[in-house]
Amino acid sequence: MDHELHRLLPFYASSRAAAAPLALAVVLRTAGSTYRKPGAWMLIARDGHYAGLLSGGCLEGDLREHAVRVIESGNATVVSYHMRGPDDALWGLGSGCEGAMDVLLSRVGPAEHWQPLEALHQAIAAGEACSFGVVASATNAGRPLGTVVLRPADDPALFIVRVAPPPHVLLLGAGPDALPVAELVRFLGWRLTVADHRPAYSIVDRFPSGTRVIGCAAADLPMHCDLARFDAAVVMSHHLDADRNYLAMLAPTAVPYVGLLGPQPRRERLLADLGALAQDLHSRLRAPVGLDIGAHTPSTIALSVVAEIQAFFSSYFNKIP
Repeated sequence: MDHELHRLLPFYASSRAAAAPLALAVVLRTAGSTYRKPGAWMLIARDGHYAGLLSGGCLEGDLREHAVRVIESGNATVVSYHMRGPDDALWGLGSGCEGAMDVLLSRVGPAEHWQPLEALHQAIAAGEACSFGVVASATNAGRPLGTVVLRPADDPALFIVRVAPPPHVLLLGAGPDALPVAELVRFLGWRLTVADHRPAYSIVDRFPSGTRVIGCAAADLPMHCDLARFDAAVVMSHHLDADRNYLAMLAPTAVPYVGLLGPQPRRERLLADLGALAQDLHSRLRAPVGLDIGAHTPSTIALSVVAEIQAFFSSYFNKIP
């Protein structure tokens, strides 16, 4: 699940630096049409500021009122919303979503040793997945509602939230048309590495903050990074020899998504040059890369590329237990 960690974790870090407790809001159950699904979470500060969304803005105002009470008392609570027909009008939300949602609110601050947020923060910084459990029923004997359990085993009394590091995308080519792709990738909070053999393009300051930029010959790339650690790679150097080298290096890896920019005849030429290696790419290669949305400009082409990667991630990662 996409947790928008690039917004949530900096919000946590700044709150911790100010010793300002937060309310952790976790979606426990949903029915019907809802904006987010079970396991989604957000953070709410005492002053009403928040990071993340559990609805399109319909519920957050009411959640803030409950969050303040949870932060002040330290007592967790479950808030239920029923946005169906007359109940929707009763809440005064008028969202018309025809859904229902139960949300657990619990305090995270010095008294709770900032858990589970600190454990999650450290795991994601190390590029590792993380999970935590919360007691989701007030009837759980011996453990108060909202109690956090780190590294939980299977326990029917716990609601378990699993969080994976953001996907890591590799752009092979740093020309002008790589810039809007990089902007969209970083806007989504994904990790990004860009490589190019041309010194004029492999400049860190050209790319969004947090981007790793590698300047080296295409054939030398494995000396600078482990290709197997990427979730997606897009080959877009506009240079036949470089693109051939990039594809040859990606062929034996397990990178699940490989995109190639350029028309079909160029793809066929490159695959013919690869010979037997082309078979290793067959099931993973998207070429021409991107969804067919009628894109003709660098920005719209970038949108089509990133949209296709997002569609792939949604399908691929949901199949992983």
